[in-house]
Amino acid sequence: MKYVLVTGGVVSGLGKGVTASSIGLLLQACGLRVTSIKIDPYLNTDAGTMSPFEHGEVFVLDDGGEADLDLGNYERFLDITLTRDNNITTGKIYQSVIDKERKGDYLGKTVQVVPHITDAIQAWIERVAHVPVDGKEGPADVCVIELGGTIGDIESMPFIEALGQFSYNVGPGNFCLVHVSLVPVLSVVGEQKTKPTQHSVKGLRSLGLTPNILACRSTKALEDNVKTKLSQFCHVPEENIVTLYDVPNIWHVPLLLRDQKVHEAILKELNLLGKAVEADVTEWTARTRVYDTLEDPVRIAMVGKYTGLSDSYLSVLKALLHASVACHKKLVVEWVAASDLEEITAQEAPDVHNAAWDLLKGADGILVPGGFGDRGVQGKILATKYARENQVPFLGICLGMQLAVVEFARSVLGCEDANSTEFEPETSSPCVIFMPEGSTTHMGGTMRLGSRRTYFQVADCKSAKLYGNVKSVDERHRHRYEVNPDMISEIENAGLSFVGKDETGRRMEIVELPTHPYFVGVQFHPEFKSRPGKPSALFLGLIAAASGCLESVLETGGKMNRVSTNGIANGMGRVYQNGNVYSNGNGFHH
Repeated sequence: MKYVLVTGGVVSGLGKGVTASSIGLLLQACGLRVTSIKIDPYLNTDAGTMSPFEHGEVFVLDDGGEADLDLGNYERFLDITLTRDNNITTGKIYQSVIDKERKGDYLGKTVQVVPHITDAIQAWIERVAHVPVDGKEGPADVCVIELGGTIGDIESMPFIEALGQFSYNVGPGNFCLVHVSLVPVLSVVGEQKTKPTQHSVKGLRSLGLTPNILACRSTKALEDNVKTKLSQFCHVPEENIVTLYDVPNIWHVPLLLRDQKVHEAILKELNLLGKAVEADVTEWTARTRVYDTLEDPVRIAMVGKYTGLSDSYLSVLKALLHASVACHKKLVVEWVAASDLEEITAQEAPDVHNAAWDLLKGADGILVPGGFGDRGVQGKILATKYARENQVPFLGICLGMQLAVVEFARSVLGCEDANSTEFEPETSSPCVIFMPEGSTTHMGGTMRLGSRRTYFQVADCKSAKLYGNVKSVDERHRHRYEVNPDMISEIENAGLSFVGKDETGRRMEIVELPTHPYFVGVQFHPEFKSRPGKPSALFLGLIAAASGCLESVLETGGKMNRVSTNGIANGMGRVYQNGNVYSNGNGFHH
């Protein structure tokens, strides 16, 4: 097993995850099998209890693991299926060591960070690296490890120490360290400054790790004299110093690395030049070219709670993008804060209220994503009502699906107090209820999580056709509440059809309005399994309906002339430190 470690210096948010994913993709293009591990030095056991404002979206894996959004990057770039063990956190490591100590496994020893914590980290990496993630037999050839945070952080010290020991233990030719750093340009003098990277590498070396490759983030390509200076002070060959300059979207990053022969440098360090073939990124290049040339817009209104932070809905954005490229449309996401649509905003800030409604009414399609808490719920219901009554293509995910049922019960059934018990525990018309198996005392890992099977009840519904006329489909879930099974017959008699259910037939998974061009709600999260070139069926349906080509997609069983693609530019890609903008590119971020 060969290992590539990606670390970051100077500031966080430089794009280590995209860099690690791009390296993995290039190694795959060379004919190698790749697996990935993300190390998060925070004390949480997993990302499940963290606010999306704090840490971006929670990415759900097939086995129910709630992980960092970078695992989503790995799955999309490399088309692999990871497990919860591919995300290592300080919380998981300490918990495993403390559990062993309580069992008496350390035989009376004083349990310490070195060697017990560091040994546990190394054992975890080695164990997980050998688990196949691409559906084939046997372990992968290379494991790409990303260390979250920044070199010098107190919380990542045990991991740095463990990885230093690990590089020694696996031996030369089996370990390659890629250090992602920042080379800022001071606007006053316009000169690329190497000192932050010098200090970062100095800190790394003092901790027992020596970089083999330097990946420098900057607004433009590094000048030759800057490379020479970095090579002298950081003890890295000039040909192993590459620039990750700002690009229009992250699909360009693997091509950027390929053009600078990063894969060759890594293969040389890992003694794999004899095993690898010439990197074939023809398909990837074609995707990138197609996306760059898309002009015909499709506008999707995203009615959510965390609209100020696109990382909160990263997988949803990626899934929309995969689908829009398949339909040869340029995706335009109109962010609509759900609370801005509500009557209270009309009274307090009428201009904001009117602007939100103008965005909603100007959209070709409406998407209500998942979420927790009662803020903006009424706004989401109003957006759903607008979509239903005005024949606007609509997709509701998780909470979005539940609110579509609530809205239908209120408007069509006449149950004015219809609600979810999540927001109104005493409602007399509980359309959505707490699941019997859920925990009311513990939050972490107690939801209905991971891949579950949905069985189609109606063969000729839009969802079944989009999935290719299959009888069942496996999708990932993350919820505590469900549609009340006791109200199903009443709701269905009024015209809303529950076309997908779980194996018991009592848990509602997919809801459709047959009389509507495209009105679909799903209890699961289809965005997590969307891949470049293989867009999620229901997102493809939304974009196709919004683009006026749904019928042709349905006729072909959810297939299109799909052009593979990946990623989405995330705003302006600014890197902040102490309130100052250090890099102002366009969109090479998570």
